[in-house]
Amino acid sequence: MRKLIVTTFITLDGVVQAPGGPGEDDEGAFAFGGWTVPFFDEHLHEVMDETMGKPFDLVLGRKTYDIFAAFWPSASEEEGAKPLNEATKHVASRSRPELSWERSVLLEGDVPTAVAALKEQDGPELQVHGSGNLVKTLQRAGLVDEWQLITFPVVLGTGKRLFDPAAPVRLELVRSSVSGSGVVVGRYRTAGEVVTGTFGA
Repeated sequence: MRKLIVTTFITLDGVVQAPGGPGEDDEGAFAFGGWTVPFFDEHLHEVMDETMGKPFDLVLGRKTYDIFAAFWPSASEEEGAKPLNEATKHVASRSRPELSWERSVLLEGDVPTAVAALKEQDGPELQVHGSGNLVKTLQRAGLVDEWQLITFPVVLGTGKRLFDPAAPVRLELVRSSVSGSGVVVGRYRTAGEVVTGTFGA
């Protein structure tokens, strides 16, 4: 069975909207596009190189697919294009878009059912990057095996949030690191139902 791993850039207040630059996603008059850029350092580049340094296929929402497809097909190997271009891209969309990026296929029918079927197939791990709406759908369906939450030391107070809404779930920290710019990289595995308790006598 293939693992499905979500990697996402997130603020301390849970915002995941437009991390890469202005104009990436201005919905809701969001004015902070590119909030990750000042914090990106050598350690974060190493984290992303490691993430994409093994065989993988992608599962992407339509907006993230369009952003990736506008850049990576013509990017250089030095920029990290090769693994993304070689991966099969499974795209979730409510319409039937033309998927011009090589090795791109549309997820047919109900998305959770289609992704569950992908997980049952032989093949490399399935990675999700960005794709906030898709991630919420997969999380509520219990399809995410691991989370790589890359948390930036910034609070925006507005924007689309990762776990809103979300299904209750307990996570187990597998490993963590901190970049020189203060970004916390946490790798978590889904660990079952939420357990509660009390500090009272």
